[in-house]
Amino acid sequence: MELITSSSNKFIKEIKSLNKKRDRNKKGLYFIEGLRLVEDAIKSNQPIEYILYSDKIFQLEGGEELFDKFRNQFSHYKIEHNLFKEISDTDSPQGIMAVINIRKYTLKDIIDENPFIIFLDRLQDPGNMGTIIRSADSLGASGIIISKGSVDIYNPKVVRSTMGSLFHLPIVEIDNSIETISKLKESGIKVLATSLEEAKYCYDSDLTTNILIIIGNEGNGISEELFNISDENIIIPMKGNSESLNVAMASSIIMYEVLRQRKNI
Repeated sequence: MELITSSSNKFIKEIKSLNKKRDRNKKGLYFIEGLRLVEDAIKSNQPIEYILYSDKIFQLEGGEELFDKFRNQFSHYKIEHNLFKEISDTDSPQGIMAVINIRKYTLKDIIDENPFIIFLDRLQDPGNMGTIIRSADSLGASGIIISKGSVDIYNPKVVRSTMGSLFHLPIVEIDNSIETISKLKESGIKVLATSLEEAKYCYDSDLTTNILIIIGNEGNGISEELFNISDENIIIPMKGNSESLNVAMASSIIMYEVLRQRKNI
């Protein structure tokens, strides 16, 4: 097999371009890297376009086994590890990455028999976005809706922090928040807005019904428009002196309460 050694190679150029949201959207592609993420993508039947690898993967536990899984299943290309470092988004690359076609979902994909939907309003931090996606996957959400103005879910830092949960649940990106939420309300879904004041404790709210929970921007919270359209405001009871929790932590606590209530049905 030919070894890729030049930065001018078309695959290397494409990986570099996929660091930009504009190019990800234009090509309908994003990339993942690392042994665990690539293995999870294969197990989850993600639409992998091709795989790039270096000799580094054969030095890792499970590397040869992963190579055996993908070599007859996907297009793959070997590159020098120094070149791999050049295109990697991590400090210590493991020598394996995959380019994946972006799957597009609609609202129908996230409405199941008992919807539990997370709505993210202009969330900005990649780490928070990734953590919330991971928690939503772990705690039984039927899907996530992401408003215009939020960090791109295919940003390499977001992808990495989801730890594979990006592959496991439908995520819908929308342009008009009010129109989308109004449509869901008309279909019988109760809209809950997370708040810091004038709200019911999340433990006292019925979270077993069809619900959509709005999570706000890190600095400014939920927009006034969305507060006005919500059916109920909920808050996490707190005892200490801190005024608030990190948005990802707060979201995870509320999602756990949804799971707790639904487990007791």
